[in-house]
Amino acid sequence: MTRFVDVPTLSKLAHDIGVEVFIGDLADEIESNFVRWEEFDKTSRLGAHNDLGVCELMPVADADYYGFKYVNGHPGNTLIDMPTVAAFGALADMRTGYPVLLSELTVATAMRTAATSLMAARALARPDSRRMALIGNGSQSEFQAIAFHVHMGITEIAAFDIDPAATQKLIRNLAHFPGLTITAASSTAEAVRGADIITTITADKAAATVITPEMIEPGMHLNAVGGDCPGKTELHADIVRDARVFIEYEPQTRIEGEIQQMPADSPVVDFWRVLAGTAEGRQSAEQVTLFDSVGFAIEDFSTLKYIYTEAIKRNIGVDIELVPTPEDPKDLFGHTRGGRPAMRRVV
Repeated sequence: MTRFVDVPTLSKLAHDIGVEVFIGDLADEIESNFVRWEEFDKTSRLGAHNDLGVCELMPVADADYYGFKYVNGHPGNTLIDMPTVAAFGALADMRTGYPVLLSELTVATAMRTAATSLMAARALARPDSRRMALIGNGSQSEFQAIAFHVHMGITEIAAFDIDPAATQKLIRNLAHFPGLTITAASSTAEAVRGADIITTITADKAAATVITPEMIEPGMHLNAVGGDCPGKTELHADIVRDARVFIEYEPQTRIEGEIQQMPADSPVVDFWRVLAGTAEGRQSAEQVTLFDSVGFAIEDFSTLKYIYTEAIKRNIGVDIELVPTPEDPKDLFGHTRGGRPAMRRVV
């Protein structure tokens, strides 16, 4: 049987655990898997692109589990009252190949993206960081704000979006968080002025220049989250050229990340090596660091493992017959007779 976690079940799980705890737990889970990076069978995600967006499959496996996420990115969906991103995923037992989990991953992806940003900033940002600029205040913004406030000590967020209603939505949703002040900036330049950390999470599928070189101050850490497919960027090329750049999986990031603007041999640092202690992170308080985050399958694998563990522990979700497990494994034809063949338990 396969444990099925739908949107209401995931919502209940996030509520029962607490979003801030959920994000913190995910950051720890993802970090633990990045440390053992070389144990995974990895590949770049597979994408089908058109003028409206992209549909992607993100697979990865270790010795115990195979996991994948299906995800889309369609910036124009908001015009027809649909989310920009929707996702689901599955986890299978590598011993048998049978799926053990089928789960929603749209809400979960928002939390895992914030968790990944948090994981990187804990290693790369200055430890005394207190002010963050949040550029792009759509569906990802609350999760990023919560992650950095609760787990990084950010107390002040300057928020900007080309849609003022999105910024007001962010401020309204997080008004109850004690010790956090969110102010609406009138421009990107105003938002980033004096920031310790800049997080860009814009959705437009374009080679944009959201942050320009004159906005950058010594010691800043940049989480470039919104540039995540071919032809989509957020930073001026000179920023990428001058910063110390950290990436997830280079074959994928060269195609999708901010470094798609750079020569193929431009210097980058595999972020997992920083966590494993084999590469330096930030080298000085004045250095500008950039986490060129495009999202990688190990992050979703970690999320699926976390959801599966918590769903079993808390006895939430339902078990479904996603694939047959007949008593006679050679009698698949029995499933065509309109009845239900004798089933056997898969362990």
